[in-house]
Amino acid sequence: MRFRTKQVHAGVDPDPTTGAILPPIHQSTTFVQPSVDDYLASGYSYSRSANPTVSAWERKITALEGGADAAAFASGMAAINAVFMAFLNAGDHAIVSDVAYGGTYRLATQVYARFGVDFTFANTADPAAVASAVTDRTSLILTETPANPTLKYTDLTAISEIARDSGVPHAVDNTFLTPYYQHVFDLGVDLSVHSTTKYLDGHNATVGGSVVSRTDILHEQVAFVRNAAGSIMSPQVAWLTLQGVKTLAERMDRQSENALLIARFLEEHPKVDTVCYPGLESFPQHDLAKRQATGFGAMLWFDVHGGLPAGKRFMDSVGLWTLAENLGSVESLVTHPVTMTHAAVSPDERARVGITDGLVRLSVGLEDAEDLIEDLAQALDNV
Repeated sequence: MRFRTKQVHAGVDPDPTTGAILPPIHQSTTFVQPSVDDYLASGYSYSRSANPTVSAWERKITALEGGADAAAFASGMAAINAVFMAFLNAGDHAIVSDVAYGGTYRLATQVYARFGVDFTFANTADPAAVASAVTDRTSLILTETPANPTLKYTDLTAISEIARDSGVPHAVDNTFLTPYYQHVFDLGVDLSVHSTTKYLDGHNATVGGSVVSRTDILHEQVAFVRNAAGSIMSPQVAWLTLQGVKTLAERMDRQSENALLIARFLEEHPKVDTVCYPGLESFPQHDLAKRQATGFGAMLWFDVHGGLPAGKRFMDSVGLWTLAENLGSVESLVTHPVTMTHAAVSPDERARVGITDGLVRLSVGLEDAEDLIEDLAQALDNV
């Protein structure tokens, strides 16, 4: 099946009891066993370990990514945490993209550092920098591309080769582009991590996460941690995500078209100093973005002339855009990363990786582009 067919049909069948076209929500803690000898004959005993509705979502995302198997989690950070727990021990070392979601940075520096795990936040856009960061204690490489919020790209093929030569898994946060635009396993990646909260759901309705593994062995390591830690996705969230993902391709194509129109508008506006969108020819890694993915996504950022005070006035003046800490939804959102998503990152580290105080992040939705541009224009008039 091609992608649009898989996003509708993969992983689900009509309910064998009723013929319902949508899978049931198995809102049950426990599952009756036929006998002691046939324990787990159905594959289910207790919903912390596995649940039929969650399994349907896992089959779906596995098919969309082209992996071996998937584990679904209560949040995107629970998914990142499971990858850390599965592959890092006390005394180990991990390499993480220097630009990454603030929650990933916080988990590494304020939780895992307490247990003797060392992290190098490397410029993963530079393969040489990653190769030089590898030590005999390195056990994991985690990249985020495009990175949140600066949209820096990582050459996944190059980093996967370094990981393979070093004998360590390469995990990538594929949240921004999803398997519709970025086929990470074709690029040598071992684990694809998602905050399903974002584009896969797409409707601001759920919080969830997933890890898709290239091999069964890798999946078993991640799934063991999920069961041990009790961080599985709930059946209700899995069911809602199954419905949201059916329109993923259509949503992303339209949102990306809107994003390009908005980026071009901002690039010409006299009150905007900088615009960053991978679909613009001015984007420093435009060629890599075209080569590595089939689309540019719907995230962009810009700096308003006048710095942080002007950016705040702008964000307080928008009407159609919603000031909120999320992305990937059908509603267009504006976010101030320094205050919101990356507040856990130290000011020095933010400055080092280019997250400026005045950076305004846009998650472009499904509204008419003309309406979105008109609202941005009136907000800029108030700066």
